Amino acid sequence: MKIVAIGDGFVQFRFLEQALHRHFPGNEVVGFDTEWPTYPTQDDQEIQEWYGSVEQIQELAHDAGMLVVHTAPAPARLLDSCPDLKAIGVCRGGPVNVNVRAATERGIVVLNAPGRNGVATAEFTIGMILAEMRNIARGHCALSQGLWEGDLYQFERAGAELEGKVAGVVGLGAVGGRVASTLRALGMRVLAHDPFAPEAAFAAIPAERATLPQLLQNSDLVTLHARLTPETRGLIGAAEIAMLKPTAYLVNTARGGLLDYEALYLALKEHRIAGAALDVFSPEPFPLDHPLLRLPNVTVAPHIAGCSRETATRGAEIIAADLARLFSGERPRSCCNPQILPGFSGHLVG
Repeated sequence: MKIVAIGDGFVQFRFLEQALHRHFPGNEVVGFDTEWPTYPTQDDQEIQEWYGSVEQIQELAHDAGMLVVHTAPAPARLLDSCPDLKAIGVCRGGPVNVNVRAATERGIVVLNAPGRNGVATAEFTIGMILAEMRNIARGHCALSQGLWEGDLYQFERAGAELEGKVAGVVGLGAVGGRVASTLRALGMRVLAHDPFAPEAAFAAIPAERATLPQLLQNSDLVTLHARLTPETRGLIGAAEIAMLKPTAYLVNTARGGLLDYEALYLALKEHRIAGAALDVFSPEPFPLDHPLLRLPNVTVAPHIAGCSRETATRGAEIIAADLARLFSGERPRSCCNPQILPGFSGHLVG
């Protein structure tokens, strides 16, 4: 069976090739790397957060039985040009760059890799929280510009400790659960909001289940880790920001669409909340002349929370191993269209 793997500058083809050869010895693996992240991803009405030439992929994958991608696009027109395609592996948590509905209609199984960047994003989130609340980023920026900003030791500008305060965690998945556990270990009381998480997830931290208004009104630190869906888009808007304490901090390392950035800008500018730490934006790339980026009470990063070397190789291994389960007759661990699994007839040809 011909396997086509399209990597990029992060999850590189060589990682995909190595993982696929381990799990599919004797099968042909071909592919290339796109130029992402040198160039930003694109969105259209069909798929989101993708980069690459559909035509270039079509030329290589027209006779493939399996396609593995990271950020490369897989719209319906690509699937139509690949009549032998049986499965698509997406080595990322949200397979938004693949038209899953079109794949399902054509009997193509789509697998993804949730949690592949859970450790990286959770660690980064803790770093962003400390950088904002303890003036680490501001101190670095001042000193790197030749300024010894002694005023950061003024009581009014001094940072706040985490211990003894209340953390509000929105979403208790692979990232949110790790962040909540870490904040708990740092001495914080943890409130969590996740309508889909079982009680066992709350008990493991332990965290107290709260409604979103309860969490916003009572937390000193609110960190977002929900998946972006039609239901969660705009989850934190002007009304929700108004519920926060004036001493509260808001952190978003999940998805830009969860948060109203214009409302956040006004709240920060008017000092209605203490500060924010942001790794994701809407849109992306965020306008570099936006005044939000110039505020003195915000710490920002260019959507790199999930970017670790381990994430890249882990994602390749997770998806290759799950594809191997699928083709050996086992149920894969993470399938985006499980309703078509009973009729899956894929088989390996060495």
